[in-house]
This record gives sequence, structure tokens and C-alpha cells, in this order.
Amino acid sequence: MNHRNLEEFWAFYVTQHSKASTRRFHFLGTLSALLCLLSSLIFGRWILLLAAPISGYGLAWYSHFFVEGNAPLIFGHPFWSFLCDLKMFAFMLTGQMDRELKRLGKRPVLQVL
Repeated sequence: MNHRNLEEFWAFYVTQHSKASTRRFHFLGTLSALLCLLSSLIFGRWILLLAAPISGYGLAWYSHFFVEGNAPLIFGHPFWSFLCDLKMFAFMLTGQMDRELKRLGKRPVLQVL
């Protein structure tokens, strides 16, 4: 897919994260990666720098393969995917993700979990 700008990519990104569980796994992955990075700086435990991408991507990829049933976008669009992941994290952290889904005209997929 060709996207002309980040906003177009964001709209597509959201479609690839349609299930609430997928977004939750991404949130936990991003949070764990950020905590690993912060902990490595505070405590000087540089091994935590290796744990950051493993925990972050591990949880996100699990959600794509086993929850959403699609492939992670990071393989085709690494920089924009990373930026959109941070954007989704911020929306979820501030409770604005549902509003953003409505703005984009996307309906969250209801699921039992």
C-alpha cells in the first residue's frame, strides 16, 4: 500500500488494529518497552536496552498473529508504524482512542475477553 502521508497511514494503521485486545497488547508492549528503557537509564542496567524491543515487539506481534490475524505493519513501514504505535499509546493513555476511532469512521470490533 502506498500512503502519501502519516495521516493516511494512520487511518490504515487503525484498521489493522481493529480489535480492542490487539490495541491492549500494543499498549502493554509499548509500556513495557518504555519502562525497560527508563529502568536501564535509572539503574544503569544496560541489558534492559535489549529487553525493551523484545517485550515491546513480542507483545505487539503476538496480538497481530494470534488476535487480529494479520501481519505487523512494521515490516513494510517501520518508521511510520513506530510513530503510529506511539500515537495509539498516547490516545489510549489519555482515554481518547474511542473518540479517534469514531473520528476515522471505524467501529471497534466487539469481542469477549
